[in-house]
Amino acid sequence: MTFSLAGILAVLSHALPPFLPLILAILAVLALAQLAGRLRGYRLIDYRCRAADGIALLVGLSTLWWLPVLTHSRLAFVATATDWAALIAAALGVALITWLVLHPLSYLVRGSRLS
Repeated sequence: MTFSLAGILAVLSHALPPFLPLILAILAVLALAQLAGRLRGYRLIDYRCRAADGIALLVGLSTLWWLPVLTHSRLAFVATATDWAALIAAALGVALITWLVLHPLSYLVRGSRLS
């Protein structure tokens, strides 16, 4: 089975629209959290928060359960290496986005006193 770029784009053009409002909302929350934190002095390298790290890890791991449910599938249908790679990549992406939102928000709540 071969995949062309046009074929992949055709599948994406049909699969993406139902989730576009959710994607845009997530991007808006991410941008607002980063902007609010940076306006108050948040810097990624200078601040540490173990709670944000742990929550992001748990949310990323939970993706392995709720992403198949969200797409009206089941974990039993994840059979090939490509399916697992896509699911793991999605879990890593969700964990990263969660961390990028929670990290500056924790700075705003806790302040720089714990850095």
